[in-house]
Amino acid sequence: MERAELAGWLRLSLTPGIGDGAARRLLAAFGLPEKIFAETSAALRQVVSAAQADALQQAPHGLQAQIDQTWQWLQPTADDGATTRRLVTLGDAGYPASLLEMADPPLMLYVLGAAAFDLTQLDNSIAVVGSRNPTPQGAANARAFGRALGEAGLPVVSGLALGVDGAAHQGALDAAGDAPRLATVAVVGTGLDRVYPARHRDLAHRIMANGLIVSELPLGTPPLTQNFPKRNRLIAGLARGTLVVEAALQSGSLITARLTSEQGKEVFAIPGSIHSPQSRGCHALIRQGAKLVESVNDILEELPALRAAGGAAPGLFENADTKDPASSIGPENPLLEALGFDPVSLDALSARTGWSAAALQAKMLELELDGHVARLPGGLFQRAAAA
Repeated sequence: MERAELAGWLRLSLTPGIGDGAARRLLAAFGLPEKIFAETSAALRQVVSAAQADALQQAPHGLQAQIDQTWQWLQPTADDGATTRRLVTLGDAGYPASLLEMADPPLMLYVLGAAAFDLTQLDNSIAVVGSRNPTPQGAANARAFGRALGEAGLPVVSGLALGVDGAAHQGALDAAGDAPRLATVAVVGTGLDRVYPARHRDLAHRIMANGLIVSELPLGTPPLTQNFPKRNRLIAGLARGTLVVEAALQSGSLITARLTSEQGKEVFAIPGSIHSPQSRGCHALIRQGAKLVESVNDILEELPALRAAGGAAPGLFENADTKDPASSIGPENPLLEALGFDPVSLDALSARTGWSAAALQAKMLELELDGHVARLPGGLFQRAAAA
């Protein structure tokens, strides 16, 4: 992108009173931004209001500083290595087709990450979202599903927030290992010259090596509350479906789920304890028609095209570091994590872990004899309070 072209796009996006809708009408009528600003006020008024036409005749306050900052940000540095900075504009070949199907696609996307990847590679991605303050089980589920999706060859889209988002990104990166593939995409609610939250700085650097970080917001934009619902619509727009791991009834995750549904895409939700406030959002989604999910295969069954694109789907714990989930008892025991704290059948546990019923029977007996698991009527198992 040449500097003059960059200046035109920034001026269009920063002009007060010109939203994305008006900007798209102008682009459709006149072509590239440089041509829009070459038009007379009378011509502009055929497309937008008089006030908007007048605003377009004047350069926005601070425009030159924004042009300088963005141009400098786009220039490669010696420290970049395989990382690139890009500005993808509406109509660009690298603009994701899925966003064009939205009612309000952004004019520009700032993209930071591995040079080998671009946003057109997200046709088979799944969004994973949830609470910023998940239960330990919720965080473990997010990481496990992120890893299982990654092992099935599906990129994970999330928002880099604390809690479920961060765990899902980490799981996807765990699955990628050292393989050079698009593991995960973080859509953020700030400019790409800052990391929010700050404690995810190391995670952001990992994502840049095996994925992308994306924003529609100008450089320098701080973490303003009103920008995060806009961020959520991009998460929904980029992915083929959205998995909600844990969410309260009033949460940004439910906004993402609603936007996913409005775009005609699938919504998935993991059920949880009836006693946990963080499960109520998922339960509400399930009542409204979201698919109840216990394993990654539940997602792939609903979206068979993803299974064909990604290959075979492993169980959640099929490639865990330990071959024996019951070999160590403690908070990191994968079998106890899969069991959770609510009564669960052997079939459901088999679906969560990928283990056969026979293998689980033997391990559950060991856990029962050790006092870590209780056997309930109806063939159900429940984790003991001390486990």
